[in-house]
Amino acid sequence: SSGINAEWPLRPGSPVFAVRTFQTTPKALDASLEQASKFIGAGAATVGVAGSGAGIGTVFGSLVEGYARNPSLKNQLFSYCILGFALSEAMGLFCLMMAFMILFAL
Repeated sequence: SSGINAEWPLRPGSPVFAVRTFQTTPKALDASLEQASKFIGAGAATVGVAGSGAGIGTVFGSLVEGYARNPSLKNQLFSYCILGFALSEAMGLFCLMMAFMILFAL
């Protein structure tokens, strides 16, 4: 017996495929992973609020620029400005609503 196993690669009649098993995690680890993924998803959803703030700044900056170029269009420019503000703010609120839904409704 020189320490060399003559049957080492495969014995005749042994299965060629490997036996696989499922790896399971404890329930506490599953719950913490779910909570962490909720926080990551909610954080990613709130990024749109920053875009809303930038959009509102752009809308009012354009109002000032347009009014400086042609003061006679003040009423029409202001109505367009309020429309742009409302649409931009609505998108920010939708992002915030999605973040709260991810945190508290799932």
